[in-house]
Amino acid sequence: MAPRIDLAADVRDLTAAIVDIESVSGDEKALADAVEAALAPLPHLTVVRDGDAVVARTGLGRAERVVIAGHIDTVPLAGNLPSRVEGDLLYGCGTSDMKSGVAVALKLAAYVPEPARDVTYVFYDCEEVEAERNGLARLARTRPELLEGDFAVLMEPTDGEIEGGCQGTLRADIVTRGKRSHSARSWFGVNAIHAAAPILDRLTAYQAREPVVDGLAYHEGLNAVGVSGGVAGNVIPDECVITVNYRFAPDRSLEQAQDHVREVFDGYEVRFTDGVAGARPGLTHPVASAFARAIGGTPRAKLGWTDVSRFSELGVPAVNYGPGDPNLAHQQGEYASLSKIVECEQRMLSWLRTPSL
Repeated sequence: MAPRIDLAADVRDLTAAIVDIESVSGDEKALADAVEAALAPLPHLTVVRDGDAVVARTGLGRAERVVIAGHIDTVPLAGNLPSRVEGDLLYGCGTSDMKSGVAVALKLAAYVPEPARDVTYVFYDCEEVEAERNGLARLARTRPELLEGDFAVLMEPTDGEIEGGCQGTLRADIVTRGKRSHSARSWFGVNAIHAAAPILDRLTAYQAREPVVDGLAYHEGLNAVGVSGGVAGNVIPDECVITVNYRFAPDRSLEQAQDHVREVFDGYEVRFTDGVAGARPGLTHPVASAFARAIGGTPRAKLGWTDVSRFSELGVPAVNYGPGDPNLAHQQGEYASLSKIVECEQRMLSWLRTPSL
């Protein structure tokens, strides 16, 4: 029998139910089917299925529209299903990242039929794998009208605090060249691995920026994440590659970040292998400010890249906010606090029901 979810269940029980529907990236169909089946009968929602993404929208003609989004996939299992409860903690794959946030969004979709602002709920696939498979990116390419809004909340795990925007990220290979020779006669060659030492010196001495963007403090990082080189145990290598990862604040575009990396490694061959821009916090937008007031606490910068960047590319300011703990994501012992799930639900309910000032 196909798994089903009961939106009338308490949000804690609903979280456990969707955690127990296995949905490793690329295998989300069962959970997407259950989400669609639960939302489709609700008369206040228009439901659209796109692959294994489900989009549900209100159409009340409100002055504002907000998007509440969450991915339904998880990383591969690690012997951590079915879920189990110990005290205030719900253990299981995806509890924190991010089925607890998805459960909150599903409860909102079901039980706020007349929100103060129109809402688009997006439950999408393949966030935990390569970007070209990402369900939100697919919707942005093929159905961008479904993602239109004045503001978006991505239910990423933030431990119940608002995290604004996100960092950009890029990877680059810094290459040194040498000349091969027999290691018994090394003076006939030029060792490319030895030539990489000054690159590591530059990284060790590098002072990361800590810019304030729209009132939030970001902390950048430029680090070596890989080294490759060598031909054989008796050969002086003629090439060495140091792979670096640059996490940059959203006041820099991807092009500006690439220029910075070229500047840091001036004199070396630099090959960019991937990169994506970040997103500014957007908390100065009136709808975002209203959200921050309703949720409370002190917003902080998102130190990492998330899909808020995709909303930023569409011109929709977005923040990260969810009940899960980001430090527990992808761990075998991943868990979510049941009390924080309830707290998140209550705060989101209050926000959706309160008219903008």
